Amino acid sequence: MDEIAVLIEPHIPALRRYAWALLRDDDAADDLVQDCLERALDRWHLQRRDGDLRAWLFAIQRNLFLNGLRQQARRGRHISMAVLADQPSREQSQDSRLAMRDILAALDSLPEEQRSALLLIGVEDLSYEAAARILGVPVGTIMSRLSRGREKLRRLLGSEPRAALRSVK
Repeated sequence: MDEIAVLIEPHIPALRRYAWALLRDDDAADDLVQDCLERALDRWHLQRRDGDLRAWLFAIQRNLFLNGLRQQARRGRHISMAVLADQPSREQSQDSRLAMRDILAALDSLPEEQRSALLLIGVEDLSYEAAARILGVPVGTIMSRLSRGREKLRRLLGSEPRAALRSVK
């Protein structure tokens, strides 16, 4: 069991970041990571020895997240008291808090597939191949989801991309 812990432990911070990015709630993110680790330990015998452990853990976590979304749709959304009593941080300026709120709201408005691709590649710095394995889709699908997600974020945040090519007559 100790050798399993040594293999899994370095991935916990990345799992935590991804969980928070998906849920935006510290307690729920901790619960998701804990559930992911519990499931990984319980199903360790199913993990391919020649496979990418990080991708396997992220896939477990994403599947648990999607199961939670389905369950939430059936039960209705739960809002914790901590969210209701959220106090702004004194360390951040008002402008940076507003910008962060806008970015998170824009990210939340993306379809789950695009949001997951953006988070895995942009935040967790995974390769397209690793993200494709986690999401269970071809690499080309990851590339198109990433492109569409980035484009939609640009539109939502009001920062249109610069034209790379010009028409010359």
